[in-house]
Amino acid sequence: MTDPRQNETADVAIEDGVAKPRVAGEPPDPVAEARREAAEFKDKALRTLAEMENLRKRTEREVADARAYGNASFARDVLAVADNFQRALDTVAPELRNDEKVKLFVEGVELTERELLKVLAKHGVKKFSPEGEKFDPNVHQAMFEMERADLPPGHVAQVIQAGYMLGDRVLRPALVAVVKAAPKAQSANDNSTNAK
Repeated sequence: MTDPRQNETADVAIEDGVAKPRVAGEPPDPVAEARREAAEFKDKALRTLAEMENLRKRTEREVADARAYGNASFARDVLAVADNFQRALDTVAPELRNDEKVKLFVEGVELTERELLKVLAKHGVKKFSPEGEKFDPNVHQAMFEMERADLPPGHVAQVIQAGYMLGDRVLRPALVAVVKAAPKAQSANDNSTNAK
């Protein structure tokens, strides 16, 4: 059984880029066949070049992402250490900070925390504390709502745990309390019911 494509090429001759019907029994034109094959090879070569260019661009993007964000797992683990420095500082009561020994201890912990944050920043990890900013679910995680007169509803009232960014990606969202909307005014009917 013959391939149907062979029959098609046997019935058509290509001359000067134009397909013309071939007379039965006429031998195939070698120039037309060579042109057809050259066109096929050119098409395959162009497709292969396009695929290789796309592969090169995709590989470059993946390598750049790996360089920029490859240390994300390690950085996320180190954040617990940074949090513990802050917790240690928060446990020292303000009245104890006047004691010379406690003061030296606090300064040492603060210095170590600053150095850790500096090293993290050197590797693209930046701490952010969004107090007073508008709540953004992409970088903040709301833990609870609270009333606060000095901020409009939907803004961060309190930062429970600072967030961290690695480049332009969120490494860890900030845990925050959000200002809740003021309760709606009760209607006159509700006021008259409460008065009874």
